[in-house]
Amino acid sequence: MAINSEKPASVGPRPAFLVNQMQDSELKIRLAQCIGDETYRSDFAIGHRGAAMQFPEHTREAYQAAIDTGAGVVECDVTFTSDKALVCRHSQCDLATTTNILAIPELANKCSVPFSPADTANGVQATAKCCTSDITLADFKRLKGKMDGANSQATTVEAYMQGTPDWRTNLYSGSGTLMTHAESIIMFKAAGIKMTPELKSAEVVMPFDGFSQQDYAQKMLDEYTEASVAATEVLPQSFNLEDVKYWIANAPEFAAQAVYLDDRYDLADFNPQDSSTWSPSMSELSNAGVKIIAPPLWVLVTLDENKKLVPSEYAKAAKAAQLEIIAWTLERSGLLTQGGGWYYQSVTEAINDEGDALELLHVLTTDVGVKAVFSDWPATVAFYANCMAKS
Repeated sequence: MAINSEKPASVGPRPAFLVNQMQDSELKIRLAQCIGDETYRSDFAIGHRGAAMQFPEHTREAYQAAIDTGAGVVECDVTFTSDKALVCRHSQCDLATTTNILAIPELANKCSVPFSPADTANGVQATAKCCTSDITLADFKRLKGKMDGANSQATTVEAYMQGTPDWRTNLYSGSGTLMTHAESIIMFKAAGIKMTPELKSAEVVMPFDGFSQQDYAQKMLDEYTEASVAATEVLPQSFNLEDVKYWIANAPEFAAQAVYLDDRYDLADFNPQDSSTWSPSMSELSNAGVKIIAPPLWVLVTLDENKKLVPSEYAKAAKAAQLEIIAWTLERSGLLTQGGGWYYQSVTEAINDEGDALELLHVLTTDVGVKAVFSDWPATVAFYANCMAKS
């Protein structure tokens, strides 16, 4: 857990809040002793879409919050506009829920699926689909980011845009500044942090106006080279294994840090406790040149007979194959008093309070042996990493 002692961070009150929520234990005592200590940035803490718990994701403000609160690595999810400019958005077609595009008529008219109001009497939900590939870069730069969410029961655009989950906040969502991929590189380089761009799946048919998947994968890396960013400072990611293989074959200096985001959890028969349900196998991935694998939190842990959190068979197999592991995404659930939802599904029975986020983080660190952890509020992970680094 690398700590940058030249880059102080301000973690705020959340780590102390989580520590105070923990059940009594040696870990709680140790973490409590670190409350109020000076904290520094850590590469163990990855800002997921910036600091998306409180700031509109993939905005300058979210990125700055992640940097200020201790993230040593920050993520730009990379997609493209109609004129093939690379921009930071979690999904090519999420503009209706993450920006104000529907409030700008001339841009809303370009959306793939215009806003359609709910018809509650007939059980029809409100819908809209607006993609970066629907608009130009100039159009994109007119947008403002908002907290991700939509009201599916809305009958007006204004109501549809109000859908922030109740465990997040709109306090900082007044004017989120959208970023191009190149702008994020400049910002991150100036801050002295590492970068983890994710090549997003295209929701248009590829090639797109002559722009192939390989062109897309290469262009993302080229923008780092053009900005004179060393490949060692970049952890390119993709859920598409073919993208990772492309980097291995064509950009080995970047591929050494490339991250295969494992989405096999979506397969109907996937079981993190049964290796026969994983294809390719961990050893096959390693032999193909994959160095880092990144599954969701719940895939890496399970419960033993005493309802204690322990590494899953998946986690053990990944380590046996000498794959490094990055986990996602801490603090992307609602209140853990309600079990934690999707991200905690393999250990729901043991999740009772907010402090269990730190209990899980500790198991991921000490028992699973993860390389880093994505978080929607990276201050928590930075605080933990700094505390554990103390003798």
